[in-house]
Amino acid sequence: MWLIVNAGSSSLKLKLFDGEREVAKAFVGEIGPDGHHAAMAEGLAQVGVAMDRLTAAAHRVVHGGADLTATCRVTPQVIRQIRACVPLAPLHNPANLVGIQALADLMPDLPQYAAFDTAFHATNPAVATTYALPKAERDRGLRRYGFHGISFAALVRILQARGELPERLLACHLGNGCSLAAIVNGRSVATTMGYSPLDGLTMGTRTGAIDGNAVLRLAELHGLEGAARILNRESGLLGLAGASDMRALHAAGTPEARFALQHFAYWAVRHAGSMVAAMGGLDAVVFTGGIGENDPWMRKEILSGLGFLGVSPDLGANARNETHLHDPTSRVAILLVPADEERQIAIEAQAARAREDA
Repeated sequence: MWLIVNAGSSSLKLKLFDGEREVAKAFVGEIGPDGHHAAMAEGLAQVGVAMDRLTAAAHRVVHGGADLTATCRVTPQVIRQIRACVPLAPLHNPANLVGIQALADLMPDLPQYAAFDTAFHATNPAVATTYALPKAERDRGLRRYGFHGISFAALVRILQARGELPERLLACHLGNGCSLAAIVNGRSVATTMGYSPLDGLTMGTRTGAIDGNAVLRLAELHGLEGAARILNRESGLLGLAGASDMRALHAAGTPEARFALQHFAYWAVRHAGSMVAAMGGLDAVVFTGGIGENDPWMRKEILSGLGFLGVSPDLGANARNETHLHDPTSRVAILLVPADEERQIAIEAQAARAREDA
């Protein structure tokens, strides 16, 4: 049995897998600053598996930097590398490390593995990942990394299994955090998030793409911590309309809510054009994530904006959240793939373990 751990700053998600089959799950929310150890014990109790039946555990880690580009066993050196990436993902990596430590304290002999959201984008060419900065700053790790890689890897796996993976795929992970990826023959060649998960699309509480001088002005006005708070936690849909949840905005019906929805769709289409340019064309669009899977109106708005590329949705299928959303006349396939990150982590971690034993 494999335990898959997704530790956030105030929540803990656990799933138990027997091979690729999910057999149990648990969720613990509203965790205080020092509460992850108790939360881990509570989550394990919810999962209901005896500790001696666990083969290993695998963790989602948001940022692996330039060096951690594949799922691997957690060692002291890997811990140091994850910790070194904390400045790159200050909202995520500390919680991921706490999850690893909490489980190690409870089961010190249990092998642990880490899967990285940045790893899938390691195939991006240097021209796509390099900021035009002086070499000394680039050497500090200031570059584009990209995120949601575990989600993108999962949808590639699922489409391959269905025999539906196209050559040029625009992948849309739309949730509270959002990013697009340009995927050619199953490999990422470009993505909208950059040095951190702040860049790219309008998101629940993040600005998305913003001029660097605007960031400097916010820092001048509010200090570094204040600017970081505004950019990451108080902006996006929340900043535009007072709510970060897409369902609340649909229900509100206010001018601000309508504008926020249109803003989200507009910038998704603008960034999609960039991804299509990076691929040199488009064969399929795939949606995943909470919004991508469950918001027909938003999908319709985005697909309408991509009509110039030969994208033509079946509006009835779209309204029903079906797997195939394209009209028979569409030159581009339109697909919906449920997010499957935990299973992807389990598969990658088990493969890493098998390589060790080979």
